[in-house]
This record gives sequence, structure tokens and C-alpha cells, in this order.
Amino acid sequence: MKKKIYLISPRGFCAGVTRAIDIVDIALKKYGKPVYVKHEIVHNKFVIEELKSKGTIFIEDIKDVPKGMPLIFSAHGVSKIVISEAIKKQAKTIDATCPLVTKVHIQASKFDSLGYHIILIGHRNHPEVEGTIGQLSEGKITLVENKLDVAELELDKNQKIAYITQTTLSVDDTKDIIKALKLRYPNIESSPKEDICYATTNRQNAIKKFAGKCDAFIVIGSNNSSNSNRLVEVASNAGCHNSVLLENKDFLDLELYKDANKIGISSGASVPDHLVMDVVKRFKNYFDIDIENLELEKESVSFKLPKELR
Repeated sequence: MKKKIYLISPRGFCAGVTRAIDIVDIALKKYGKPVYVKHEIVHNKFVIEELKSKGTIFIEDIKDVPKGMPLIFSAHGVSKIVISEAIKKQAKTIDATCPLVTKVHIQASKFDSLGYHIILIGHRNHPEVEGTIGQLSEGKITLVENKLDVAELELDKNQKIAYITQTTLSVDDTKDIIKALKLRYPNIESSPKEDICYATTNRQNAIKKFAGKCDAFIVIGSNNSSNSNRLVEVASNAGCHNSVLLENKDFLDLELYKDANKIGISSGASVPDHLVMDVVKRFKNYFDIDIENLELEKESVSFKLPKELR
């Protein structure tokens, strides 16, 4: 019997990831190698290894950057402390922070200037969360990861409180946390526009729509990618409980899909599409398959490069 593979779109690179990778490539051409990057530019192992081969050095500690060398801040954003450390190093800094993450940083600063205590919904230790918390002095932002954290908050209900969110969260889970916050703090304020980014929302909505018709679902993405992990959860919650995160074709065990007749495939926002097609090719070499493209909507977002590289 022929197997059906549904290729779900939108998938793969979002505008922020495309911009960040372009920034590293252009910086390598402009300054020569090596170029230093604070943290992985995006969370995808293939992309990181490819950029390393071109002369990129990924670091966590600014102390590891030689004085005066080009230093790029990753798409996830960095704290004010990291920026000041880079200035001390006299590094040629280039900011590859996704503009939608920068928008959250700006909103946090606005709330702070208006006297609000800020609650950040996000995942502890994620670089985007660390960068957002690091926009303000210690104690100005309280992190909550789930509804249990909301129940344990001890903020004065009479003080001014506002919430912001990480850009790559589960849309549905975040709604539940916001609902709990509003019940606990009825006067809580929020950003004028949704903080979860368009690409995260679009990829989750597409999977939510189509995963229910699948016997199995594969999300291509790296283990440390927040948005990729959320896509697996969305597929499972949409009714396809046999949903997995797959690094690339080398980790694909085709035997596990012998009894699956309808297989959905998508990918996280930092995944090059050839990694998806490599997985499809392995299915094609092993099974008799029919491929159908299912697209929820087209994306046409693009972001300008930093002025240093234009």
C-alpha cells in the first residue's frame, strides 16, 4: 500500500533566522575570518557546523573574543551586561537579534519606565529569556514558566503589573498562563501586539490544522530549539500522538513507520529545507510514497540588515 507524506507549510527558516545567517555570511566576507558569535546564531546544528567551516567561532563568554574583533550577537538577543562587556573589549559589534525579540526588549523598557513590575512568560535558561531579563536591572522582571508559577506569585495586587512573553512559546499553553495571570491580577497590562512571533504562530497553526489526519508526525529540528520542541507538542495535542523531533535523516528509523500510512512532516524556524527533503528522500528510497503539500498560508516577511552591513 502506498504511503502518503504530507509536507506541511509554512515550515523552515523564518525572516529572523534568514537575517541572522545572512549577517554572519556578510560579516565573514567584509571582515574576513574569524568572526565571533555570542551563543549559537540560531538553534540548528547543521547551520552552526556550516558556519564554523566558513570561519565562525561561537563563544559563550565575551572574554574569549580577542580585542577589536568582529562580534555578532545571536538572533536570541543578549543582556545589557553582555553589550557593555563587548564595548570594553572594543569589539566590532553587530546585532543579529531578531527584530521581533528586540520589540519585546523595547516593550519591557517602556513598561519599566512607566513603573510597572514585569512578568515574563518563558523558559528558564533559554538565551532569549536571559537576554530579555537582562534588559533591566535585577528584580525588575519575574519569570513564570507555567500556571503553577503564577499561583506562587507574591506580587502586590495593587501595584502596576504587566506581562511580556518569549517569542517561541506554545500559543495554546501561553493563553492558559495569561488567563491565570488575569484571574490573579485583573488589572495586568500586556504588549499592544502579540509577543509570540508570526513564524511560531503560523507553524503551530499549520500543524494544528493538519496533524490530526496523520498516523505519525515528524518535526525536523534540533533538541535545543524551543520552537521545534513546541511543534512536536502541538502535533501530539492535535491528535497525532506518534509525533517526534528528528535532528536529520541520519536519525530516521524507517522501521518505525512500517504501519503508518499517513505521515506529516514539518520543521522548526531555524531548519534549512534540504534537511526536510533529505528525510523525504529516505522515505522514498524505502517505501512507495505519494507526496502532498499542505500549506496553511504564505509568508512574505523580511527584515533589513543592520546598518553596519547594508
